[in-house]
Amino acid sequence: MAPKIAVYARISRDDERDGLGVARQREDCERLAELRGWDIAKVYEDNDVSAFKRNVRRPEFELLLADLGNGLIDGLVAYDLDRLARQPKDLERLIDLYDERKQRVFATVTNDVNLSSADGRTMARVMVAFANKSSHDAARRIQRKHLELAQQGKPSGGPAPYGWLKDGRVDPEAAPHIREAQQRLLAGVRIGTIRTGWQNQGLGHPRKGTTRLAHHHVEHMLTNPRLCGFRTYHGEILLDDSGQPVRGDWEVINTVEEWEAVCAVVAERKRKDPGRSFARKYLLSGIARCGLCHVKIRGQVNRKWKPGSNAATFSYQCSVVNGGCGKVGRVGDPVDDFIISLVLAEQRAKAGERAAAPAHQWPNVAELAAVENDIAELTGAAKEKQITISTLLQLLPDLERRRDELKLERGRFNKEQQQTASLVADSDKDFKSLPIERQQALILHSLSAVLIHPAGRGKRKFDPDLIEPVWR
Repeated sequence: MAPKIAVYARISRDDERDGLGVARQREDCERLAELRGWDIAKVYEDNDVSAFKRNVRRPEFELLLADLGNGLIDGLVAYDLDRLARQPKDLERLIDLYDERKQRVFATVTNDVNLSSADGRTMARVMVAFANKSSHDAARRIQRKHLELAQQGKPSGGPAPYGWLKDGRVDPEAAPHIREAQQRLLAGVRIGTIRTGWQNQGLGHPRKGTTRLAHHHVEHMLTNPRLCGFRTYHGEILLDDSGQPVRGDWEVINTVEEWEAVCAVVAERKRKDPGRSFARKYLLSGIARCGLCHVKIRGQVNRKWKPGSNAATFSYQCSVVNGGCGKVGRVGDPVDDFIISLVLAEQRAKAGERAAAPAHQWPNVAELAAVENDIAELTGAAKEKQITISTLLQLLPDLERRRDELKLERGRFNKEQQQTASLVADSDKDFKSLPIERQQALILHSLSAVLIHPAGRGKRKFDPDLIEPVWR
Protein backbone atom coordinates (compact mmCIF):
# COMPACT_ATOMS: atom_id res chain seq x y z
CA MET A 1 0.00 0.00 0.00
CA ALA A 2 1.40 3.39 -1.03
CA PRO A 3 2.15 5.76 1.87
CA LYS A 4 -0.04 8.84 2.27
CA ILE A 5 2.22 11.85 2.30
CA ALA A 6 1.95 15.62 2.67
CA VAL A 7 3.41 18.30 0.44
CA TYR A 8 4.79 21.38 2.20
CA ALA A 9 5.52 24.63 0.34
CA ARG A 10 6.67 27.95 1.78
CA ILE A 11 7.99 31.29 0.57
CA SER A 12 9.20 34.10 2.85
CA ARG A 13 7.93 37.06 0.87
CA ASP A 14 5.18 37.41 -1.70
CA ASP A 15 4.56 41.11 -2.26
CA GLU A 16 2.08 40.52 -5.05
CA ARG A 17 0.12 37.95 -3.02
CA ASP A 18 -0.38 35.83 -6.12
CA GLY A 19 1.06 32.60 -4.65
CA LEU A 20 3.12 31.79 -7.75
CA GLY A 21 6.22 30.85 -5.69
CA VAL A 22 4.48 28.22 -3.58
CA ALA A 23 2.61 27.00 -6.66
CA ARG A 24 5.91 26.20 -8.40
CA GLN A 25 7.19 24.37 -5.32
CA ARG A 26 3.96 22.38 -5.09
CA GLU A 27 4.17 21.26 -8.73
CA ASP A 28 7.76 20.01 -8.31
CA CYS A 29 6.88 18.19 -5.07
CA GLU A 30 3.86 16.53 -6.66
CA ARG A 31 6.03 15.35 -9.55
CA LEU A 32 8.55 13.82 -7.12
CA ALA A 33 5.79 12.07 -5.15
CA GLU A 34 4.42 10.62 -8.36
CA LEU A 35 7.87 9.26 -9.30
CA ARG A 36 8.22 7.64 -5.87
CA GLY A 37 4.73 6.12 -6.06
CA TRP A 38 3.41 8.02 -3.02
CA ASP A 39 -0.17 9.23 -2.63
CA ILE A 40 -0.60 12.89 -1.72
CA ALA A 41 -3.06 13.23 1.16
CA LYS A 42 -2.83 16.98 1.71
CA VAL A 43 -0.92 20.10 0.65
CA TYR A 44 0.27 22.55 3.33
CA GLU A 45 1.24 26.06 2.20
CA ASP A 46 2.71 28.95 4.21
CA ASN A 47 2.77 31.78 1.68
CA ASP A 48 4.56 35.02 2.61
CA VAL A 49 5.73 33.56 5.93
CA SER A 50 9.29 33.58 7.28
CA ALA A 51 10.85 30.43 8.78
CA PHE A 52 13.80 32.40 10.19
CA LYS A 53 12.07 35.01 12.37
CA ARG A 54 11.54 33.62 15.86
CA ASN A 55 8.37 35.59 16.57
CA VAL A 56 6.57 34.36 13.42
CA ARG A 57 4.22 31.39 13.74
CA ARG A 58 3.69 29.25 10.64
CA PRO A 59 0.12 27.92 10.93
CA GLU A 60 0.38 25.31 8.16
CA PHE A 61 3.75 24.04 9.44
CA GLU A 62 2.26 23.60 12.93
CA LEU A 63 -0.72 21.76 11.45
CA LEU A 64 1.65 19.55 9.43
CA LEU A 65 3.56 18.52 12.57
CA ALA A 66 0.31 17.80 14.40
CA ASP A 67 -1.05 15.64 11.56
CA LEU A 68 2.27 13.81 11.25
CA GLY A 69 2.35 13.14 14.99
CA ASN A 70 -1.26 11.90 15.00
CA GLY A 71 -0.55 9.43 12.20
CA LEU A 72 -2.85 11.08 9.67
CA ILE A 73 0.00 11.15 7.15
CA ASP A 74 2.97 8.80 6.67
CA GLY A 75 5.58 11.35 5.57
CA LEU A 76 6.18 14.52 3.65
CA VAL A 77 7.82 16.05 0.60
CA ALA A 78 9.25 19.58 0.46
CA TYR A 79 11.07 21.47 -2.28
CA ASP A 80 14.13 21.99 -0.07
CA LEU A 81 15.03 21.46 3.57
CA ASP A 82 15.26 25.22 4.17
CA ARG A 83 11.61 25.53 3.11
CA LEU A 84 10.76 23.41 6.16
CA ALA A 85 13.20 24.83 8.71
CA ARG A 86 15.69 27.65 9.10
CA GLN A 87 15.78 27.41 12.88
CA PRO A 88 17.43 24.32 14.45
CA LYS A 89 14.60 24.00 16.98
CA ASP A 90 12.04 23.50 14.19
CA LEU A 91 14.19 20.80 12.61
CA GLU A 92 14.55 19.01 15.97
CA ARG A 93 10.76 18.91 16.36
CA LEU A 94 10.54 17.23 12.95
CA ILE A 95 13.38 14.81 13.76
CA ASP A 96 11.63 13.77 16.99
CA LEU A 97 8.59 12.69 14.99
CA TYR A 98 10.71 10.63 12.60
CA ASP A 99 12.59 9.14 15.55
CA GLU A 100 9.30 7.86 16.97
CA ARG A 101 8.42 6.00 13.74
CA LYS A 102 11.34 5.00 11.55
CA GLN A 103 9.06 3.93 8.68
CA ARG A 104 7.91 7.50 7.95
CA VAL A 105 9.08 8.70 4.52
CA PHE A 106 10.76 11.99 3.70
CA ALA A 107 12.09 13.59 0.52
CA THR A 108 13.07 16.94 -0.95
CA VAL A 109 13.29 17.95 -4.59
CA THR A 110 16.77 19.49 -4.40
CA ASN A 111 18.67 16.87 -2.33
CA ASP A 112 18.31 13.43 -0.79
CA VAL A 113 18.13 13.56 3.03
CA ASN A 114 16.83 10.67 5.11
CA LEU A 115 15.56 11.85 8.50
CA SER A 116 15.08 8.25 9.63
CA SER A 117 18.83 7.56 9.72
CA ALA A 118 21.52 8.98 12.01
CA ASP A 119 23.64 10.12 9.06
CA GLY A 120 20.64 11.79 7.42
CA ARG A 121 19.73 13.65 10.62
CA THR A 122 23.33 14.84 11.04
CA MET A 123 23.40 16.09 7.45
CA ALA A 124 20.03 17.84 7.96
CA ARG A 125 21.33 19.59 11.09
CA VAL A 126 24.41 20.83 9.23
CA MET A 127 22.29 22.07 6.30
CA VAL A 128 19.85 23.93 8.58
CA ALA A 129 22.75 25.46 10.54
CA PHE A 130 24.21 26.83 7.30
CA ALA A 131 20.77 28.04 6.19
CA ASN A 132 20.35 29.78 9.55
CA LYS A 133 23.75 31.49 9.18
CA SER A 134 22.87 32.54 5.65
CA SER A 135 19.66 34.13 6.94
CA HIS A 136 21.60 35.93 9.69
CA ASP A 137 24.09 37.29 7.15
CA ALA A 138 21.34 38.37 4.77
CA ALA A 139 19.40 40.04 7.61
CA ARG A 140 22.51 41.98 8.66
CA ARG A 141 23.16 43.16 5.09
CA ILE A 142 19.52 44.09 4.57
CA GLN A 143 19.43 45.98 7.87
CA ARG A 144 22.53 47.99 6.88
CA LYS A 145 21.02 48.71 3.47
CA HIS A 146 17.73 49.86 5.01
CA LEU A 147 19.59 52.20 7.38
CA GLU A 148 21.49 53.72 4.46
CA LEU A 149 18.27 54.18 2.47
CA ALA A 150 16.61 55.74 5.53
CA GLN A 151 19.46 58.21 6.02
CA GLN A 152 19.04 59.25 2.37
CA GLY A 153 15.27 59.69 2.85
CA LYS A 154 14.46 56.89 0.42
CA PRO A 155 11.83 54.15 0.89
CA SER A 156 13.00 50.63 1.68
CA GLY A 157 11.09 48.88 -1.07
CA GLY A 158 8.05 46.67 -0.78
CA PRO A 159 4.45 47.72 -1.43
CA ALA A 160 3.60 51.41 -1.17
CA PRO A 161 1.90 52.34 2.13
CA TYR A 162 -1.78 53.21 1.99
CA GLY A 163 -2.08 56.79 0.73
CA TRP A 164 0.78 56.66 -1.78
CA LEU A 165 1.54 55.25 -5.20
CA LYS A 166 4.64 53.17 -5.88
CA ASP A 167 6.57 56.17 -7.29
CA GLY A 168 6.10 58.23 -4.11
CA ARG A 169 3.26 60.40 -5.39
CA VAL A 170 0.16 60.80 -3.24
CA ASP A 171 -2.65 58.42 -4.19
CA PRO A 172 -5.49 60.76 -5.29
CA GLU A 173 -8.11 58.21 -4.19
CA ALA A 174 -6.69 57.13 -0.81
CA ALA A 175 -5.27 60.43 0.52
CA PRO A 176 -8.68 62.18 0.84
CA HIS A 177 -9.93 59.26 2.96
CA ILE A 178 -6.93 59.63 5.30
CA ARG A 179 -7.49 63.38 5.69
CA GLU A 180 -11.21 62.93 6.25
CA ALA A 181 -10.55 60.25 8.91
CA GLN A 182 -8.07 62.57 10.65
CA GLN A 183 -10.66 65.35 10.74
CA ARG A 184 -13.19 62.93 12.21
CA LEU A 185 -10.64 61.87 14.81
CA LEU A 186 -10.06 65.53 15.75
CA ALA A 187 -13.83 65.96 16.01
CA GLY A 188 -14.08 63.18 18.60
CA VAL A 189 -14.80 60.07 16.52
CA ARG A 190 -13.15 56.88 17.81
CA ILE A 191 -10.59 55.01 15.74
CA GLY A 192 -12.83 51.94 16.12
CA THR A 193 -15.67 53.76 14.32
CA ILE A 194 -13.29 54.85 11.55
CA ARG A 195 -11.94 51.31 11.25
CA THR A 196 -15.44 49.85 10.87
CA GLY A 197 -16.35 52.39 8.20
CA TRP A 198 -13.13 51.78 6.27
CA GLN A 199 -13.57 48.05 6.42
CA ASN A 200 -17.14 48.27 5.13
CA GLN A 201 -15.97 50.48 2.23
CA GLY A 202 -12.91 48.33 1.47
CA LEU A 203 -10.47 51.13 2.34
CA GLY A 204 -7.08 51.04 4.01
CA HIS A 205 -5.80 47.84 2.42
CA PRO A 206 -2.33 48.44 0.95
CA ARG A 207 -1.76 44.79 0.07
CA LYS A 208 -3.77 42.43 -2.08
CA GLY A 209 -5.72 39.74 -0.28
CA THR A 210 -6.15 41.72 2.96
CA THR A 211 -9.69 41.31 4.25
CA ARG A 212 -9.54 42.60 7.83
CA LEU A 213 -8.30 45.87 9.31
CA ALA A 214 -6.83 45.83 12.79
CA HIS A 215 -7.35 48.80 15.14
CA HIS A 216 -3.60 49.46 15.48
CA HIS A 217 -3.16 49.41 11.68
CA VAL A 218 -5.70 52.22 11.26
CA GLU A 219 -4.11 54.17 14.12
CA HIS A 220 -0.72 53.83 12.43
CA MET A 221 -2.10 54.99 9.05
CA LEU A 222 -3.49 58.16 10.66
CA THR A 223 -0.41 58.98 12.78
CA ASN A 224 2.42 57.72 10.55
CA PRO A 225 5.30 60.29 10.48
CA ARG A 226 5.51 59.58 6.75
CA LEU A 227 2.32 61.65 6.36
CA CYS A 228 4.28 64.88 6.92
CA GLY A 229 7.43 63.66 5.18
CA PHE A 230 9.47 62.34 8.14
CA ARG A 231 11.59 59.22 7.49
CA THR A 232 11.43 56.55 10.18
CA TYR A 233 13.73 53.67 11.05
CA HIS A 234 12.57 50.84 13.33
CA GLY A 235 9.48 52.87 14.22
CA GLU A 236 11.37 56.02 15.30
CA ILE A 237 11.80 59.31 13.43
CA LEU A 238 15.33 59.33 12.03
CA LEU A 239 17.41 62.45 12.78
CA ASP A 240 20.31 63.81 10.74
CA ASP A 241 23.65 65.03 12.13
CA SER A 242 22.15 68.38 13.11
CA GLY A 243 19.29 66.75 15.04
CA GLN A 244 16.62 67.55 12.43
CA PRO A 245 14.20 64.90 11.13
CA VAL A 246 15.31 63.28 7.87
CA ARG A 247 12.90 64.18 5.08
CA GLY A 248 11.59 61.40 2.88
CA ASP A 249 11.68 61.36 -0.90
CA TRP A 250 7.91 61.37 -1.39
CA GLU A 251 4.94 63.74 -1.48
CA VAL A 252 3.32 64.66 1.84
CA ILE A 253 -0.31 64.35 2.83
CA ASN A 254 -0.17 66.50 6.01
CA THR A 255 1.72 69.50 7.22
CA VAL A 256 3.80 68.96 10.36
CA GLU A 257 1.22 70.94 12.35
CA GLU A 258 -1.68 68.79 11.11
CA TRP A 259 0.20 65.57 11.86
CA GLU A 260 1.18 66.74 15.36
CA ALA A 261 -2.44 67.60 16.12
CA VAL A 262 -3.66 64.11 15.19
CA CYS A 263 -0.86 62.46 17.21
CA ALA A 264 -1.72 64.65 20.21
CA VAL A 265 -5.37 63.52 20.12
CA VAL A 266 -4.39 59.83 20.06
CA ALA A 267 -1.77 60.24 22.80
CA GLU A 268 -4.16 62.22 24.99
CA ARG A 269 -6.87 59.55 24.81
CA LYS A 270 -4.42 56.80 25.68
CA ARG A 271 -3.00 58.76 28.59
CA LYS A 272 -6.36 59.74 30.09
CA ASP A 273 -8.30 56.52 29.55
CA PRO A 274 -6.00 53.57 28.70
CA GLY A 275 -8.00 50.65 27.34
CA ARG A 276 -11.33 52.42 27.79
CA SER A 277 -14.02 52.25 25.13
CA PHE A 278 -15.36 55.66 24.11
CA ALA A 279 -18.50 54.20 22.50
CA ARG A 280 -21.76 55.92 23.56
CA LYS A 281 -25.33 55.12 22.69
CA TYR A 282 -27.03 58.25 24.04
CA LEU A 283 -25.95 61.85 23.44
CA LEU A 284 -25.77 63.09 27.04
CA SER A 285 -24.60 59.88 28.74
CA GLY A 286 -21.81 60.91 31.09
CA ILE A 287 -22.49 64.62 30.37
CA ALA A 288 -25.87 64.99 32.09
CA ARG A 289 -25.91 65.14 35.90
CA CYS A 290 -28.63 64.84 38.49
CA GLY A 291 -29.82 68.25 39.75
CA LEU A 292 -30.17 66.87 43.30
CA CYS A 293 -27.11 64.66 43.94
CA HIS A 294 -24.96 65.81 40.94
CA VAL A 295 -24.03 62.23 40.00
CA LYS A 296 -23.56 61.53 36.28
CA ILE A 297 -26.72 60.37 34.53
CA ARG A 298 -26.70 57.87 31.70
CA GLY A 299 -29.30 57.08 29.09
CA GLN A 300 -31.31 53.88 29.36
CA VAL A 301 -34.12 52.17 27.51
CA ASN A 302 -37.56 53.41 28.60
CA ARG A 303 -39.29 50.26 29.83
CA LYS A 304 -42.74 51.85 29.46
CA TRP A 305 -42.24 52.26 25.72
CA LYS A 306 -44.27 49.96 23.49
CA PRO A 307 -43.62 49.32 19.78
CA GLY A 308 -45.89 51.52 17.64
CA SER A 309 -46.45 54.15 20.35
CA ASN A 310 -45.27 57.77 20.18
CA ALA A 311 -43.48 57.60 23.51
CA ALA A 312 -39.73 58.11 23.64
CA THR A 313 -37.54 55.03 23.40
CA PHE A 314 -35.10 56.14 26.09
CA SER A 315 -34.72 58.38 29.12
CA TYR A 316 -32.03 59.92 31.28
CA GLN A 317 -32.33 58.45 34.76
CA CYS A 318 -30.35 59.03 37.97
CA SER A 319 -29.51 55.50 39.11
CA VAL A 320 -28.96 54.22 42.64
CA VAL A 321 -26.73 51.52 41.13
CA ASN A 322 -24.31 54.22 39.95
CA GLY A 323 -24.28 55.95 43.34
CA GLY A 324 -27.12 58.39 42.65
CA CYS A 325 -30.30 59.26 44.51
CA GLY A 326 -32.62 57.69 41.92
CA LYS A 327 -35.07 60.62 42.16
CA VAL A 328 -34.51 62.40 38.85
CA GLY A 329 -35.36 61.20 35.36
CA ARG A 330 -36.43 62.72 32.08
CA VAL A 331 -37.56 61.53 28.66
CA GLY A 332 -34.47 61.69 26.47
CA ASP A 333 -35.46 63.12 23.08
CA PRO A 334 -36.76 66.54 24.22
CA VAL A 335 -33.67 67.04 26.40
CA ASP A 336 -31.36 66.19 23.48
CA ASP A 337 -33.20 68.50 21.07
CA PHE A 338 -33.10 71.39 23.55
CA ILE A 339 -29.37 71.06 24.26
CA ILE A 340 -28.53 70.62 20.55
CA SER A 341 -30.36 73.83 19.65
CA LEU A 342 -28.56 75.80 22.40
CA VAL A 343 -25.10 74.47 21.49
CA LEU A 344 -25.44 75.02 17.75
CA ALA A 345 -26.68 78.56 18.25
CA GLU A 346 -23.75 79.34 20.57
CA GLN A 347 -21.16 77.80 18.24
CA ARG A 348 -22.47 79.59 15.14
CA ALA A 349 -22.30 82.89 17.01
CA LYS A 350 -18.68 82.18 18.02
CA ALA A 351 -17.82 81.13 14.46
CA GLY A 352 -18.77 84.60 13.25
CA GLU A 353 -16.55 86.19 15.90
CA ARG A 354 -13.60 83.96 14.96
CA ALA A 355 -13.97 84.73 11.27
CA ALA A 356 -13.52 88.43 12.03
CA ALA A 357 -10.60 87.91 14.44
CA PRO A 358 -6.97 87.46 13.26
CA ALA A 359 -5.61 83.88 13.17
CA HIS A 360 -3.75 82.72 16.29
CA GLN A 361 -0.15 81.57 16.07
CA TRP A 362 1.64 79.35 18.54
CA PRO A 363 3.46 81.83 20.82
CA ASN A 364 6.70 79.84 21.30
CA VAL A 365 7.79 79.51 17.67
CA ALA A 366 10.89 81.65 18.22
CA GLU A 367 11.96 79.76 21.34
CA LEU A 368 11.74 76.37 19.62
CA ALA A 369 13.75 77.66 16.65
CA ALA A 370 16.40 79.02 19.04
CA VAL A 371 16.66 75.73 20.96
CA GLU A 372 16.96 73.70 17.74
CA ASN A 373 19.62 76.12 16.50
CA ASP A 374 21.58 75.74 19.77
CA ILE A 375 21.45 71.92 19.42
CA ALA A 376 22.67 72.13 15.81
CA GLU A 377 25.52 74.48 16.76
CA LEU A 378 26.65 72.29 19.66
CA THR A 379 26.55 69.16 17.52
CA GLY A 380 28.47 70.92 14.76
CA ALA A 381 31.06 72.21 17.22
CA ALA A 382 31.65 68.71 18.56
CA LYS A 383 31.97 67.40 15.02
CA GLU A 384 34.60 70.05 14.23
CA LYS A 385 36.34 69.22 17.55
CA GLN A 386 35.80 72.75 18.83
CA ILE A 387 34.34 71.27 22.03
CA THR A 388 34.85 67.87 23.63
CA ILE A 389 32.27 65.07 23.59
CA SER A 390 32.13 65.35 27.38
CA THR A 391 31.09 69.01 27.13
CA LEU A 392 28.53 68.15 24.45
CA LEU A 393 26.95 65.43 26.62
CA GLN A 394 26.69 67.82 29.55
CA LEU A 395 24.93 70.56 27.58
CA LEU A 396 22.82 68.55 25.16
CA PRO A 397 20.29 66.71 27.44
CA ASP A 398 18.70 69.90 28.85
CA LEU A 399 18.34 71.39 25.36
CA GLU A 400 16.85 68.18 23.96
CA ARG A 401 14.43 67.96 26.87
CA ARG A 402 13.28 71.55 26.30
CA ARG A 403 12.98 70.93 22.56
CA ASP A 404 10.75 67.89 23.16
CA GLU A 405 8.61 69.84 25.66
CA LEU A 406 8.11 72.64 23.15
CA LYS A 407 7.20 70.21 20.35
CA LEU A 408 4.65 68.55 22.60
CA GLU A 409 3.23 71.97 23.49
CA ARG A 410 3.06 72.87 19.78
CA GLY A 411 1.23 69.62 19.05
CA ARG A 412 -1.39 70.36 21.71
CA PHE A 413 -1.84 73.91 20.41
CA ASN A 414 -2.30 72.65 16.84
CA LYS A 415 -4.70 69.99 18.06
CA GLU A 416 -6.91 72.55 19.79
CA GLN A 417 -6.87 74.86 16.75
CA GLN A 418 -7.79 72.09 14.31
CA GLN A 419 -10.34 70.53 16.66
CA THR A 420 -12.08 73.88 16.90
CA ALA A 421 -12.09 74.31 13.12
CA SER A 422 -13.38 70.77 12.59
CA LEU A 423 -16.13 71.13 15.18
CA VAL A 424 -17.27 74.45 13.75
CA ALA A 425 -17.46 72.87 10.29
CA ASP A 426 -19.59 70.07 11.75
CA SER A 427 -21.99 72.55 13.33
CA ASP A 428 -23.18 73.49 9.83
CA LYS A 429 -24.07 69.87 9.00
CA ASP A 430 -27.14 67.86 9.93
CA PHE A 431 -26.26 67.25 13.59
CA LYS A 432 -28.07 63.95 14.02
CA SER A 433 -26.47 62.46 10.92
CA LEU A 434 -23.03 62.69 12.57
CA PRO A 435 -21.55 59.75 14.53
CA ILE A 436 -22.46 59.84 18.23
CA GLU A 437 -18.84 60.53 19.24
CA ARG A 438 -18.79 63.58 16.99
CA GLN A 439 -22.10 64.80 18.40
CA GLN A 440 -20.75 64.48 21.93
CA ALA A 441 -17.55 66.31 21.00
CA LEU A 442 -19.64 69.23 19.71
CA ILE A 443 -21.60 69.30 22.97
CA LEU A 444 -18.48 69.11 25.15
CA HIS A 445 -16.82 71.87 23.16
CA SER A 446 -19.43 74.27 24.58
CA LEU A 447 -20.70 72.57 27.75
CA SER A 448 -18.96 70.92 30.67
CA ALA A 449 -22.22 69.39 31.98
CA VAL A 450 -26.02 69.47 31.80
CA LEU A 451 -27.95 69.54 35.08
CA ILE A 452 -31.38 67.86 35.00
CA HIS A 453 -33.57 69.11 37.85
CA PRO A 454 -36.55 67.16 39.29
CA ALA A 455 -39.94 67.89 37.73
CA GLY A 456 -42.22 66.59 40.48
CA ARG A 457 -44.94 63.97 40.15
CA GLY A 458 -47.60 63.53 37.51
CA LYS A 459 -47.58 64.06 33.77
CA ARG A 460 -45.95 67.32 32.73
CA LYS A 461 -45.01 69.04 29.50
CA PHE A 462 -41.31 69.43 28.81
CA ASP A 463 -40.02 72.42 30.77
CA PRO A 464 -36.69 73.79 29.45
CA ASP A 465 -36.21 75.73 32.69
CA LEU A 466 -35.52 72.41 34.44
CA ILE A 467 -32.60 71.67 32.08
CA GLU A 468 -29.56 73.73 33.10
CA PRO A 469 -26.58 73.83 30.71
CA VAL A 470 -23.20 74.49 32.38
CA TRP A 471 -21.24 76.50 29.81
CA ARG A 472 -17.48 76.34 29.51
